[in-house]
Amino acid sequence: MKIAIVGAGITGLYLAWKLSEKGEEVTVFEKKDIIGKQVCSGLISERILYFIPESKKLIQKQVHSCLIHFPKRTLKIHFSKKFFVMNHFELDNLVAKFAKEAGAKIILNNTVNSLPTEVDYIIGCDGAMSQVRKSLLLPDPEFKLAIQGFISGTDNSNFVETWPTKSGFLWKISRVKETEYGIIEDPKEVRKIFDKFITEKKLHLERINSGVVSQGLVIPFNSKVTLCGEAAGLTKPWSGGGVVWSLMAAEILLKNFPDFLKYKKELKKFFLPNIIFSKIAKKMVYFLGFNSPWLLPKNHQIEGDFLM
Repeated sequence: MKIAIVGAGITGLYLAWKLSEKGEEVTVFEKKDIIGKQVCSGLISERILYFIPESKKLIQKQVHSCLIHFPKRTLKIHFSKKFFVMNHFELDNLVAKFAKEAGAKIILNNTVNSLPTEVDYIIGCDGAMSQVRKSLLLPDPEFKLAIQGFISGTDNSNFVETWPTKSGFLWKISRVKETEYGIIEDPKEVRKIFDKFITEKKLHLERINSGVVSQGLVIPFNSKVTLCGEAAGLTKPWSGGGVVWSLMAAEILLKNFPDFLKYKKELKKFFLPNIIFSKIAKKMVYFLGFNSPWLLPKNHQIEGDFLM
């Protein structure tokens, strides 16, 4: 079967790799002239090794916990599954290598403004601002804006730090040779909050990047065209992370391919309860954290990829 995948991010490349291994004729269309996501913290749970065992060589350091700094109380969250700090750009290119070796064709510098013709199936993996989603006249998911910047120098800490904001959070991640600071928030508020934070912390950031994050599951009722990954709004409501969720969605698609309607049904069955529960849990924690922080335990353990 001829399959067009729009978007050469981690999701599109993973699907191209696995579908090509099954003997399908896969072409990936990417609007950029290079492969590799650059605006990403690359904080990914150890589940990544289940999908891409070879990514083990990309691990820069391990993260075991997270400090959440509310104004009057700091919580320590322990991860039952470790998180790895990786370079997302290198991860994408590793999977692109496997996709090419399996026979997938990747066409760079090719913007898809309308749905490809003369193919049997189309999979939109073209990110938060998905053109495939727009072509299908589907509603947009919720959008947030993420900003990140770096300063030279690091430490050997195995935890990250976060500062909750109105509907998102600020973060600090110590990498190998530098420390990353960032924020994810409502696009209208994000710059003001971030500027205030870096001023108060007296930070002089380098290489400031930004990117849109989509949240909220959007899947078409279509037997020939579907969405996967962030194009479908599949990012964690509490963190905005999407790599593992996207790869899990890709596995559901691969299991049901080429039945896109069954894929839609199984995807909703698996992810919707997690999305709804995690949104409620986040609102409760934020409400208590800002108003009655003493009601929250100082130490708690979560799974990291799922809250239920």
